[in-house]
Amino acid sequence: MKLSNFFLPILRDVPSDATIKSHQLMLRSGMIRQSASGIYSWLPLGFKVLKKIESIVRDEQNKAGAQEMLMPTIQSADLWKESGRYDGYGLEMLRIRDRQDRELLYGPTNEELITQIFRDNVKTYKSLPLILYHIQWKFRDEIRPRFGIMRCREFLMKDSYSFDENKEGAIISYNKMFCAYLKTFERLGLRAIPMAADTGPIGGDLSHEFIILADTGESQIFTSKKILDLKISDFKNDSESLAKMVKSYTDIYSATDEKFNQSDFDKSVEKKDQLVTRGIEVGHIFYFGDKYSKPMKALVNSSEGKNITIEMGSYGIGVSRLAGAIIEANYKDNVMKWPASVTPFHVAVIYLGKKNDETLKKKTSDVYEKLLNNSFEVLLDDTDESPASKFKNFDLIGIPYQIIIGAKQSGDEFEFKELGEEKEIINLDIIINKLKKIYFN
Repeated sequence: MKLSNFFLPILRDVPSDATIKSHQLMLRSGMIRQSASGIYSWLPLGFKVLKKIESIVRDEQNKAGAQEMLMPTIQSADLWKESGRYDGYGLEMLRIRDRQDRELLYGPTNEELITQIFRDNVKTYKSLPLILYHIQWKFRDEIRPRFGIMRCREFLMKDSYSFDENKEGAIISYNKMFCAYLKTFERLGLRAIPMAADTGPIGGDLSHEFIILADTGESQIFTSKKILDLKISDFKNDSESLAKMVKSYTDIYSATDEKFNQSDFDKSVEKKDQLVTRGIEVGHIFYFGDKYSKPMKALVNSSEGKNITIEMGSYGIGVSRLAGAIIEANYKDNVMKWPASVTPFHVAVIYLGKKNDETLKKKTSDVYEKLLNNSFEVLLDDTDESPASKFKNFDLIGIPYQIIIGAKQSGDEFEFKELGEEKEIINLDIIINKLKKIYFN
């Protein structure tokens, strides 16, 4: 893509209402624009990042055995009345009526709807275990939307729902999602720590939040530094290994301020290992048994020939929130560097020649075409901006690698730079091989 053709409305000044790094950068770099309080449009740069995050989330769900579907944003209030949650959910739920005066709502979550789908279509234990998921927009009418897409009213979520014959099977499903989440965040360049959490309006008696470390996080967290040494790759994908992996994390004291107990913390973690900091929630998982299946009569014929209420869990990841969380984790010294897995472009080609230097322009075009032919996503800065302005913009955009083309270079060698590192002058074929190892191996 040529920058002269790319819709990228960069702001020079920091908007006065943006108080955290991710909100400031997403507005300044032209990733998002606010359309109403807590509601944002995702512009091309931001949308490319969002879709890459979504792709990784989807891939790890598929690997864990979950099956993708899609549920609507609008739900019938009757389902929520059936589960008993309609009156108690609170003002965050947007309630509406259609022209026939039927009560509807803009879904803040999907436990009721997925339970209805299961109830109407699954009748025997032979269809279990089952994990279904979708990636869909949600709406929660936050009383005070703030921090850009980190706490907004409309947001993109991945919701998974597990269905099992008994509690033992439900815990296996829970462990699958627990480990899939760790792998997902690792691929996004984030280190997420599972924390014992309150279940809130979802309900149930087992729940973990996944928190990434960030000074701007809303939650204060208490854990051991030893949890940072655990490696996901040390575990296999069978149920026994997954259970051991979950145990290795949950045996280490980790809690947000809502669940924190100073006495338990001091008993569990030596002073030298205690880690007290702030973090951002990026995922939340719940096991809630028959909280929804019982009132909604989601029954199956069991292996013993009895009609039983199925055991359920739900598992959410804030897909759009992750874009902001990645920025909070990676934005340093006024420079944003996207992880290779979600960068909107693989490499930036920056032309620094004169406007009428046709020879250098041809050389730049050849480099651009060769990169495209090698399957790289490339943003070519072919504008007439000054070099200082171009570099400032690319520090903001965050593409991790740059090829800089100026009049002083000769032959097939170019300046190659990784953001935050020293530049080097090397052959284009060597640059391409380096980028292939980074992005395609």
